[in-house]
Formats: sequence, structure tokens, C-alpha cells
Amino acid sequence: MTIKMPAGTVSPKKLEKLEALTGHKFKDIARLDRALTHSSAQHRTGSDYERLEFLGDRVLGLCVAEMLFARFGEAKEGELSVRLNALVNAETLAEIADDLELHEFIRTGADVRNLQSERQKNMRADVVESLIATIYLDGGIPAARKFINRYWEPRAAHVTAARRDAKTELQEWSHKNYETVPVYSEVSRKGPDHEPMFVIEVKVAKLKSERAEGRSKRLAEQAAAEKILRREAVWKTETKGVSK
Repeated sequence: MTIKMPAGTVSPKKLEKLEALTGHKFKDIARLDRALTHSSAQHRTGSDYERLEFLGDRVLGLCVAEMLFARFGEAKEGELSVRLNALVNAETLAEIADDLELHEFIRTGADVRNLQSERQKNMRADVVESLIATIYLDGGIPAARKFINRYWEPRAAHVTAARRDAKTELQEWSHKNYETVPVYSEVSRKGPDHEPMFVIEVKVAKLKSERAEGRSKRLAEQAAAEKILRREAVWKTETKGVSK
């Protein structure tokens, strides 16, 4: 069967490859095209993935929560929350984007370079969420669950899924040791609207503050929090992603 492709969309050959990687036969090719289009290339198609990303984020959270609830029957709410956060963060989503080779499919403007770079990690993560929304709108929760289980379930039992995110860890450590909470402030923002870079500073009590940058405020805050955790030896060493 030959699928008629809308102008400017993925080629039949790339569609076949993406369907093999996702395990899903896409029904609405125009919607898939939107899911793979960054705002910097919006002038080429008239739409981008941001609305789909919003929906996909919620579908992913539900399906991963459902998976963890079933898999870890004795785990308390706190542990499940930690595991959930680790499985839906930008780092994990970018890894899955790389497994799917999404850099070959994402459509961007000429000013967006090297989609496989660390700097573009957030974009790759966003496209994974928009892809989930596309699968969900094609086939409902069963289709989305099938795709998510395929890529997230092997990671669910991995030891790194049990580590707290840096902001949560820093907040609890700060409260326990200094009876206060970390204070985050935006130092600067640079770059175009579709590719911003934030610099965030975090301060804990009278300790020396730390700064970090990221593609979003959340990512920059996490990176700044991690700097203090490592400097203060709360997170001492890391071997294969496991803090010891």
C-alpha cells in the first residue's frame, strides 16, 4: 500500500524506518509531520510540535505511572515518585530519542545545528513527547502504552531510576542541615526564542552559590543543584550513573 505524503513531510522510506523503530503504523501523516517540526521551521509547514508535546507529556506520565504501579507492588508513594521523575525527565527522553534516531527526522530551521549535541537534548526530548501524542491520537492509550512499554520498561528496573532528582535531593539536604530551602534566581537569558539558554544561580543558607545553564529554567536549576550536591559531597562519585 502506498501512502500519499503531504508536501514537506517525511519520505516514504523514512516513514517505514520510523514505524519499524516505534512499532506503530501511523495513520495521520500530516499530524506526524507536525510532531517532527520544530518552531524554527514552522514557516515551512505552518505548524510545529508544541501542542502535541503538551499532550504527550501527560500521556507519558500516566503510562509510566501505571507501569511503575504494577511493577513495584510494594513501593511507597515517595519511591514511585522518584522513579517516575527519573523516567520522564529530559535526560531519559533524549536517550530514547537517540535510540529512535529522531535526529534524522526532526525538521528545524537553518539556525538550529547538530541535533545530536548536548545542547539540543531538550529538543529531542520534546519531540519524543510529541511523538507519543501522535501515537495516542492514532490509537488511544493501548497504542501509546505499547510504545512506552517498549522503550521505558527496560529502564524502569535500572538502578539509576531510583535516584532522586537534584532539586529534590538538595531541598531535603538543605532543610535537614540548615533548616532552610534553596533559593533559585535567573541570572540571564540569551539566544532566540526558539532556542533560549538560561543561567540560574542557586543559594543555600550561607554556602557559596553555584550557577549553571540549560535550555529551560528547570534544566538549569537541576544542573545548579547538582553542582552543590557534588561540591558538598552529598553526591560523591558516579559509576555508570549511580551515585555512591
